[in-house]
Amino acid sequence: MPEAKSKAQQQAAGAALAAKRGEAKVSDLQGASKEMYDSMTEQELEEMASTDRSDLPETADDD
Repeated sequence: MPEAKSKAQQQAAGAALAAKRGEAKVSDLQGASKEMYDSMTEQELEEMASTDRSDLPETADDD
């Protein structure tokens, strides 16, 4: 299952998850969180959002 590669990615997954659950407005999503909302299941978002943040960089490097 997917794991977040950065704190920013984890935060975007959390926002998308909240929208999937009806806890936030879909219209408030933008950028990565909007893409995640459209392309990932609630289960995938939950796993990405629950990734341990302690060892994650702020942003992921593009390789």
